[in-house]
Amino acid sequence: MHIVKTVESLCRSVKKIKSQNKTIGFVPTMGALHDGHCSLIRKSRRENDIVVISIFVNPSQFGPKEDFKAYPRPEKKDILLAKKEKVDIIFYPSEKVMYPTGFLTNVHVDEITDRLCGATRPGHFRGVTTVVGKLLNIVTPDALYLGQKDAQQVVVLKRMIADLNFPVAVKVCPIIREPDGLAMSSRNKYLTPRQREGATVLFKSLKDARKRALAGEYNAANILRRMRTAIRKHTPGKIDYIVCVDAHSLIPLKQLKGRVMVVLAVKFGQTRLIDNIIFYI
Repeated sequence: MHIVKTVESLCRSVKKIKSQNKTIGFVPTMGALHDGHCSLIRKSRRENDIVVISIFVNPSQFGPKEDFKAYPRPEKKDILLAKKEKVDIIFYPSEKVMYPTGFLTNVHVDEITDRLCGATRPGHFRGVTTVVGKLLNIVTPDALYLGQKDAQQVVVLKRMIADLNFPVAVKVCPIIREPDGLAMSSRNKYLTPRQREGATVLFKSLKDARKRALAGEYNAANILRRMRTAIRKHTPGKIDYIVCVDAHSLIPLKQLKGRVMVVLAVKFGQTRLIDNIIFYI
């Protein structure tokens, strides 16, 4: 396994790989790797000759009051885990490498970034699309592996890739959960024991929403009302949003039909958790 810290070094490695007609699978991360990341790495390992991951805590996708400085950066643990998962290359750039002095260019996707997480985190998705756009240009992978937990991010990045003609296949992998159903996240470690216990209600409420919809309850307001009641009753969390949307366009639905996604964001103290579930009506 090679750890590469500069764009120039990575480009040389990629050029050599491409000259040997080998395929590259790419998993972008912010580190603090867990089983969710590992599931992406393993799928990339099965489907490609070479696996590249990036570890970069991207400052441009954090708001001024968010947890950029506190975000976990267990470098040694991440490297050991990547080695265990047979990653070929870790791209580990500094902020100066990714955003050199004089950097002025950003990538912005309209409309679908203004709702859900984008409504309360202005500029977040511009930071995501800019850094992933840069990484795709540097790594030039054959396939990009993303996790379904970050549902809006997946939709936004798919739109960017289609609109800007990036020659990469997008592979979306299922949410990996703890035994009690909580979606795995690098931020889960911030939760107090009481918050951690209460957070299990998020997935329970999503499953209940799916069950009721598939049983014939198509009125989104009724489903969302029940979810809000359960979360407020059983958790100390503060609801940011709970919405039923079209899974392709992220447009909110009043009546459930087609490929439906129920998405939520709930804050436990300073820790913001997101989750979602998809089903067909």
